[in-house]
Amino acid sequence: MPKLTFFNLPEDKKQNLIRAAKKEFSSVPLFDASISNIIKSAGISRGSFYQYFEDKEDAFFFLLGEFAREKKAAFLSMLVKYEGDLFRTFTDFFELFLYEDENATFIKNALLNMTHKIEKTFDKMTSEHEINENFKLLCSKINLIKMNVIDEVELFHALQIMTSVMLRNLIHALAHNLPRDAALKNFMTEMNLLKKGLVRQETHL
Repeated sequence: MPKLTFFNLPEDKKQNLIRAAKKEFSSVPLFDASISNIIKSAGISRGSFYQYFEDKEDAFFFLLGEFAREKKAAFLSMLVKYEGDLFRTFTDFFELFLYEDENATFIKNALLNMTHKIEKTFDKMTSEHEINENFKLLCSKINLIKMNVIDEVELFHALQIMTSVMLRNLIHALAHNLPRDAALKNFMTEMNLLKKGLVRQETHL
């Protein structure tokens, strides 16, 4: 979490530092990122950087967290738009990532160099890591009539599974430079398999 001095910066200086950090994290993965490049681009001293952030990880996860919060709001908006239809929401949300332009290289570097902490940040866009008040707020927007779940525990795990499918497909699409239509087709194939189930129901004559 950035220090209070960062939040107290004038907006133009804050945005300048954000642009410089995002530029660096878009060009290289987190572990290769250089504070020297960030401060050179931002036109500040190294001492000033440490007045605002603990280290480069602090800056990176602040940016990633802001992106995740923005996308979570978009996910919830889609869920309302589609009257709680979770599968349609996930499909449109996946497309939103495919057409991401402003943060494309930053997100690509984050996804292709996934760590547990990065994964947890992405997960929070569509789910939670435990059944809590945020999860219950999300549940209140889901049309459970369309879901074959018996309680919030099963819904929790269903969301975890759907989020994992989405992230795996995004990583695969980015790693292999798939065309958008091919990436979307793969994702919808897997989501449709989840939707209809993988076990064939036995028929009794």
